Amino acid sequence: MYIKPQLDDLRLFCVVARHRSFAETARQLGISKAVVSKRIALLETAVQEQLFHRSTRQITLTAQGEIVHQWAQRICEDVDLMGQAISREKAEPDGVLRLCSSTGFGRSQLAPALSAMASRFPRLEIQLELFDRAVDLVEEGFQLDIRIGHVHEANVIKRRIASNRRVLCAAPSYLARHGTPATLEQLKQHRCIPIRERDQDFGRWELHGPHGIQAVKVHGQLSANNGEIVRQWAIDGHGIILRSGWDIVEELASGQLVAVLPAYYQPADIWAVYPSRLSVSARVRLCVEFLADWFGRHHSYGSAQS
Repeated sequence: MYIKPQLDDLRLFCVVARHRSFAETARQLGISKAVVSKRIALLETAVQEQLFHRSTRQITLTAQGEIVHQWAQRICEDVDLMGQAISREKAEPDGVLRLCSSTGFGRSQLAPALSAMASRFPRLEIQLELFDRAVDLVEEGFQLDIRIGHVHEANVIKRRIASNRRVLCAAPSYLARHGTPATLEQLKQHRCIPIRERDQDFGRWELHGPHGIQAVKVHGQLSANNGEIVRQWAIDGHGIILRSGWDIVEELASGQLVAVLPAYYQPADIWAVYPSRLSVSARVRLCVEFLADWFGRHHSYGSAQS
């Protein structure tokens, strides 16, 4: 007898596929591991296929599991969108919003905005995760990515929610010891502190200036993949950094850091990015609009002085 896959089991399956762990899925959902195993077994019976390769260390999707995962994501999204279309969510969004961002921006800038959004929309469950790496929104199950810099993917919707630029700066103590560069070419002779970020080529700074777009290869004693560390190293006098206006506004105002080659900058606007299938989601649309309004009222990152 044919057994139809159940929607709740498809949702559970997507969570297991994301975490690649029955135990982590159980912890996230507040249910037992035995319940997770039982429901996955029911789904495998329904589709008449094994969905996971199981080992003592981890589980991975089978080839058939990959196909079911693609369809399960689409089915769950379509059901959610149907519910939004026939509900009053356009006025008051509810349900779960999974979003991600980079670590530094997420902690210092996005978190306060989400706090305000949680107060504005009390029926909305907001789940934020922070990464300093590229994120596959569809594969990792995120509905929204608040991203700084370029958006390269063709299969996503993007909306700029705040202007921002990266600028060059260093501590006065560093410039007193090593001098201040007068041209981009002179950066090659200086100690620079590059950072590995989502959208930047490591050690290659591409900047807009009086002569158009120019690129320079930089190096130094120190490098990191965390903006807070890089900023502190610059304050300590270890070299020149290229950082976003939102990250160094207080240090520039206090004189801990000073602008270097102020005629040059790197565009790094703040974008809301979401899968094209969710472009009609009232939940996502209202949240993006809220964040654009919030950043517009609370911050200005668009100039080299900010």
